[in-house]
Amino acid sequence: MIPRHKVVHVVVAGSIGGAERLLVDLATRPMESDAQHSVALMTSNPALRAMLNAHGIRIRDRGIVHDDPLSYLWRAFGPQDVRWLTDVLREEKADIVHVHTYASHIIGVRAARRLGLPVLRTEHGIQHYTDVSCALFRTWALRHTDSVVAVSEYVRNFVVRRAPFARERFHVVRNGVDSEYFFERLQLSGSAPLTLALICRLERWKGAHLLIKAVARVPQVHLKIAGDGSQRQMLEKLTASLGVQDRVSFLGYQSDPRPVLASCHLAVNTSFDEPLGLSVMEAMSMGRPVIAFRGGGIPEIVQHGKTGWILEQRTVQELSSQISRLVSKQDSIAHMGRHARAFIEDRGRIEIMCQGYARAYSALSSSVCF
Repeated sequence: MIPRHKVVHVVVAGSIGGAERLLVDLATRPMESDAQHSVALMTSNPALRAMLNAHGIRIRDRGIVHDDPLSYLWRAFGPQDVRWLTDVLREEKADIVHVHTYASHIIGVRAARRLGLPVLRTEHGIQHYTDVSCALFRTWALRHTDSVVAVSEYVRNFVVRRAPFARERFHVVRNGVDSEYFFERLQLSGSAPLTLALICRLERWKGAHLLIKAVARVPQVHLKIAGDGSQRQMLEKLTASLGVQDRVSFLGYQSDPRPVLASCHLAVNTSFDEPLGLSVMEAMSMGRPVIAFRGGGIPEIVQHGKTGWILEQRTVQELSSQISRLVSKQDSIAHMGRHARAFIEDRGRIEIMCQGYARAYSALSSSVCF
């Protein structure tokens, strides 16, 4: 069976995050997503280009671009980049234009309108709806987007409250996990000290400082932090000031988080209003339950008391209290980890996500709601 749709993803990005990982998952599964995929790439980050190449994804590369505000404005509203993108869409014989991050919204819509192509947009988060600097033509781009996939009910509801005109265009397709790749691992031995994993970009809204402070209050608990970002130096200084350098490890960005998760008893998410939590789902797929704050899309994937623990208050005290309660309950942690894995197998597999996008692509091609 040959995939029916030709989808060109417009990627204007400088970092590697959930949006870029979802793109790889879709583009490398043409049969499940019922589409042939290629990428129109504009990036200042050679690591992103290398990642796409490593997965064998077809790239139409604009070359090195700058990601400062003036360069963004010229790219979004000027004539040169939209002309290049229009040519790419025409040469790739695109049926659908798929845009992801805010930087791709305006230029993607402009190029698609020149060729009369439908636009699908994935809303990976809400930051561009709360950032004043993103307000320019934000509503215009959404009005000219034909279908929107939100990664969680939380994201859909958040955006629809601010743009009720788009309500009928919104559908929810959660990100999925490759459950064969992120397979269940045996728990650590009962004699090992309780070890937590935090896998995220080290930015302020991710809340890593709260977890470091909480770990400092619970003797002998260890923490492994996988990720990098603007807050790393500050977090390392915080760790030193609390005297827990021997229990808190900074591992940097990990292209494959599986070894980190395998070496920990459970995972923690300390984000403020996480849109969904792909790293949370990956941990669950590996049989690791999750501690997380209530908010965002987390309650859609973490079942309190069954696959993890949802904390009501975003405080160091509540976090440290929960960690303390688990220090001597590694058997209970392993039991909940098995429930976490079962949840992913039932509702969080990558095949389910690809089927959702296949329906979205089909609906755009046939102009029938799905």
